[in-house]
Amino acid sequence: MLKLYCFGESGNAYKAALTLELSGLDWEPVFVDFFGGESRSDAFRAINPMGEVPVLVDTDHDYTLTQSGAIQDYVVHLSSKLTGATPEERREVLRWVLWDNHKLSSQAGMARFLMNFLPEEKRPAEVIAFTQGRLKAAYQVLDAHLEGRDWIVGDALTVADISCCGYLFYPEPFGFDRAEWPHIDAWLTRIEGTPGWKHPYDLMPRSAADAQ
Repeated sequence: MLKLYCFGESGNAYKAALTLELSGLDWEPVFVDFFGGESRSDAFRAINPMGEVPVLVDTDHDYTLTQSGAIQDYVVHLSSKLTGATPEERREVLRWVLWDNHKLSSQAGMARFLMNFLPEEKRPAEVIAFTQGRLKAAYQVLDAHLEGRDWIVGDALTVADISCCGYLFYPEPFGFDRAEWPHIDAWLTRIEGTPGWKHPYDLMPRSAADAQ
């Protein structure tokens, strides 16, 4: 059994959860009360000393893994799905996963947290503006790459797509409007049309207080 420690509001956890869901592997989510401080507890740090989600626990192999990109790679290894068709494509998939983690998701996650999950009086306007500027540059790169393509790498959905879309389905504002990026918009529509696709709030449990 594969258990994913996660919570619905986490875009990084969504990357791992959606990869698991589309892989066809047997898995289940384990809710982590991030907003209640669970990820900083001693009990959780015994599972992941980094104090972060997602965490994948493979109970059949007594194996624990953290970081969304590494979890995606492990799922690909187990399922032989969602990867490139050739060694060159597999390296290209890795290149885009690393790009996303550094250039897109890191900025989207920060902007979304600062704009939605902090009290309004504590939201740093200058930091938000800076991250949104970096996000715009990332959207430009992704939108240009997707012109004339259905998928980021090759002719099918891979973890490159799942990684890069991780934050882009969330409804909370963070400086992304699909209508402004036609190639990204069409690509997200294709992902939504993939059999088995689920919205992050349908795929993972979320904070009860936040869901109200």
